[in-house]
Amino acid sequence: MASDHITVVYKWTANPGKLDELTSIYKEVTDAMEQNEPGAEAVHIYVSEEENALYVRDEFADAGAVGFHLSTTAANHFPQLLTVATPGPFFFLGDVPAEMKAATEQMQLGASFATHAAGFDR
Repeated sequence: MASDHITVVYKWTANPGKLDELTSIYKEVTDAMEQNEPGAEAVHIYVSEEENALYVRDEFADAGAVGFHLSTTAANHFPQLLTVATPGPFFFLGDVPAEMKAATEQMQLGASFATHAAGFDR
């Protein structure tokens, strides 16, 4: 995995009775990312009925790909998502530029950031 790769892991907690709608919106997000974001390498959505929440793992080639995502697909879906769920927390794993950190603060994502220390891929 390249050193500029960024993983984002986050949670959306659905409003009561809105988990199915939240899941449906996120399927649209996933489709849009697959079709329009070449820097989005993987997206996986996990549903927790016990927590009435979605957990999402996004894999991006680099910070530019994250920025593109935030300014396109995320920006297009964020208002709709906010009507059915509460975002956060968000964990950004990798070398995230200061301006992107500032953008996540403006979006009130409750974001945390960590840089890569060790690991391997097969």
